[in-house]
Amino acid sequence: MAEIGKVVLDKGWLAARSTEIELTGVQLTTTNPPSGPDSTWMEAVVPGTVLATLVKNKVVPDPFYGLGNEAIIDIADSGREHYTLWFFTTFECNLLNNQHIDLNFRAINYSAEVYLNGHKKILPKGMFRRHSIDVTSILLHDRPNLLAVLVHPPDHPGRIPPEGGQGGDHEIGKDVAAQYVEGWDWIAPIRDRNTGIWDEVSISVTGPVKIVDPHLVSSFFDNYKRVYLHTTIELVNKSAIVAECFLNIQVATEVEGNTCLVEHLQTQNLSLPAGAHVHYTFSEIFFYKPKLWWPNGMGKQYLYNVEITIEVRGFGESDLWSQPFGFRKIENHIDSATGGRLFKVNGEPIFIRGGNWILSDGLLRLSKKRYQADIKFHADMNFNMIRCWGGGLAERPDFYHYCDMYGILVWQEFWITGDVDGRGDPISNPDGPLDHDLFLLCARDTIKLLRNHPSLALWVGGNEQVPPEDVNSALKTYLKLHPYFENLNSDDISKRELFPVLKDPSQYLDGTRVYVQGSLWEGFADGKGDFTDGPYEIQNPEDFFKEDYYEYGFNPEVGSVGMPVAATIRATMPPEGWDIPLFIKLPDGYVQEAANPIWEYHKYIPYSKPEKKVHDQILLYGTPKDLDDFCLKAQLVNYIQYRALLEGWTSRMWSKYTGVLIWKTQNPWTGLRGQFYDHLHDQTAGFYGCRCAAEPIHVQLNLATYYVEVVNTTSGELSNVAIEASVWNLDGMCPYYEVSEKLTVPSKRTVPIFEMKYPKSKNAKPVYFLLLKLYNISDYGILSRNLYWLHLPGGDYKLLEPYRNKEVPLKITSQALIRGSTCEVQVRVVNTSKKPDSRSLLDKNILTKSTRTGDCDTTLLEPVPSANEKKQEMSLFQKIQRNFAKEQSSLKVTAISGTEYGVAFFLHFSVHDSKKDKKEGEDTRILPVHYSDNYFSLVPGEEMSITISFEILPGVNPHVTLHGWNYQGGHTVL
Repeated sequence: MAEIGKVVLDKGWLAARSTEIELTGVQLTTTNPPSGPDSTWMEAVVPGTVLATLVKNKVVPDPFYGLGNEAIIDIADSGREHYTLWFFTTFECNLLNNQHIDLNFRAINYSAEVYLNGHKKILPKGMFRRHSIDVTSILLHDRPNLLAVLVHPPDHPGRIPPEGGQGGDHEIGKDVAAQYVEGWDWIAPIRDRNTGIWDEVSISVTGPVKIVDPHLVSSFFDNYKRVYLHTTIELVNKSAIVAECFLNIQVATEVEGNTCLVEHLQTQNLSLPAGAHVHYTFSEIFFYKPKLWWPNGMGKQYLYNVEITIEVRGFGESDLWSQPFGFRKIENHIDSATGGRLFKVNGEPIFIRGGNWILSDGLLRLSKKRYQADIKFHADMNFNMIRCWGGGLAERPDFYHYCDMYGILVWQEFWITGDVDGRGDPISNPDGPLDHDLFLLCARDTIKLLRNHPSLALWVGGNEQVPPEDVNSALKTYLKLHPYFENLNSDDISKRELFPVLKDPSQYLDGTRVYVQGSLWEGFADGKGDFTDGPYEIQNPEDFFKEDYYEYGFNPEVGSVGMPVAATIRATMPPEGWDIPLFIKLPDGYVQEAANPIWEYHKYIPYSKPEKKVHDQILLYGTPKDLDDFCLKAQLVNYIQYRALLEGWTSRMWSKYTGVLIWKTQNPWTGLRGQFYDHLHDQTAGFYGCRCAAEPIHVQLNLATYYVEVVNTTSGELSNVAIEASVWNLDGMCPYYEVSEKLTVPSKRTVPIFEMKYPKSKNAKPVYFLLLKLYNISDYGILSRNLYWLHLPGGDYKLLEPYRNKEVPLKITSQALIRGSTCEVQVRVVNTSKKPDSRSLLDKNILTKSTRTGDCDTTLLEPVPSANEKKQEMSLFQKIQRNFAKEQSSLKVTAISGTEYGVAFFLHFSVHDSKKDKKEGEDTRILPVHYSDNYFSLVPGEEMSITISFEILPGVNPHVTLHGWNYQGGHTVL
């Protein structure tokens, strides 16, 4: 007997070019199946694409390495047959009488012929639709079932013009498919146009009755005290007789580990006629004060588990379905004060700080493991929204699962982009795909696939374009809001009184989320569809704070640089790609960068913009000597650039802006622009600049006015807090120190506190560090810490170059705790360069009650211990020890000698495999790694604790290395 449920078919697949196989699909799945890899058949990547399989088997070069993509023939030149492949696998399944089995393809690109045990089925066209085939009658019970799938590329793969461009010649826009595959200004063309079985393949076993596409909706009343769960499901009776059914819905919460507490259980009886396909709506389930799901930075992401089962009299359990579900209400409307779209979650306004997303991997090598790292990275940056751009994917359930877990709201677009649907050179087809019915079928199916995820916040018709009129009209109808979710002027309880008898909201296709017709319409950019997003280049950091920087309330795309670390360049390019740009001085004094051809191919964006009067931001630190020097200085710029971008927007939170989305958070290939982590999953320093700037409670320096500001994005007022500001020179002295008066900062406000006057001092140094700390006066606990390196107006950072030689001593205590394949390292770093007679206020993050202000030397001030900080540190270590009881543990103390006093500048960790047989130039980094902070600096006497976590693979011996501006060689600390 086969077990009721789903089995994923993701192993044991083979693939072969259709041009090399003379057998028919019937023969492949009856008399002549392949027996394993040989000269014709190769191991296949499923889920994945044709090109992913060819790369895995080294049939073609790695298109992401150097100029390897140029050595791969494009489908426009090879013809579609060249990328038409057979995929083959086997599976076993023994059914009982009245059991049924479906073969499921969650997505293929673009159409396919399926053969199972000699029987042919057709998977029709469309990249974003599910396919389910009842194969009960053709299943073999006494031997393996033979499955062969012939996958055909998109009908209109298009051609790449010599000059390239956004979406090539735009022919791909005639199909319902991802449009980035013909190349963009951030990616080279994907040669097979993502042909393949690119999402999950499974078999699902049910009894006589099958559950299809449940829809869960929660409605809120009485200020979120009363909540109703609404559920509608589709039921299919596959049998030839009436099915007497017992339908159950159970809602449970996880208490501890795998222990669940069932909060609600409802059972219904119903009869289903033979062959019936019906919709069934449960009676609404009432909750009083449920735990709510909140976005990242606003609260916890509580998820209930909703489980639906159906039993059939005379058979038993026939099918089951379960889904983590978060109770939350998402609203958005155009804000009258700013003109920007304002989002609310559970009644609380949320200032949007997030990024644009294309997809995880350009060859669609998608996995839960990669998705988890991707989404956790966004949460680590304190982001609260991801925009799934219209030229990419309707993202997968695994992507949404981790957005649910980590609290990332998702703006999901359909498959329209202005470049390919009405704009560009040549002018593209404004009427979208050729088959509008197919587009709408894929849209409806995508809505059903994703609608139960609490993270899904917004549907948008397309990128910088509105779908064709008939498609747009249909989408508006599909996504019409139920009255409970319309923005009415009355309160929640009156809504239910106003609409006493209404169609259950779960009977809508969605009914809970706003639909906006395009990314530049209705509260985004100028709201009218004009090209008013961007810019996409390096900026003067202070410009982000200026009143005239961006005119509109919500910018859906603003981008900049994204150079990765040098190790990534070496890992993804041959030596000829390691040459740094030439710096060409122009007559007006500005510098233009000329990058090597491989960087140009990988879409490098320079760190200067002469036509916008932006000096080269890397040269502000001096001329780079080599690749390592260039990439390190680029990280300094990355950090400043993106911190300033977010701080500039946050500086005018609600008064001018409602949100901003950065273009973009990552690259689906080895690109060199617009990213916070590279395709290998190593973060740039811009990642940590964002993490700093987007923290829920934040102290910052307005780079235009030099006022110190406090940002409070939380729902609670900040009271009894103060700011400590200290300036540190390159000689290790602190010539300026100021503590504010006691402050009260209202909820969801940015408040300027005082002007930082040091640059106006008579003896101000050309380059200096500014450390800001926002703290609780009652216990001196740190709420926000922010360190700037600054130069005087009109200056530069070149004095930091000789500062590299300053030997600032450090003491590092590290402890590794290992459970299974996961390693968590706790590191405490201390800048021990405190002078013997100094009583620095900032030692160990300790703050003083002193209210002195103005220019002074902190050696005159007495520190006060922070009991709260010590208590928090102890509780963290106790928690880790409890979680890792009886597991491996190590403790190491490392001292880095030095005789100088000063700031330990731009410290950053990395994790490597200490291989004994390491090859010269081999990339030994362990990736991905999650750091609680990185690229940080410590003033004299200051300490910081860092948590590092990563997965250890078999045979890998990890070690942690510390680098820094003053520590060029690197030091192994664990």
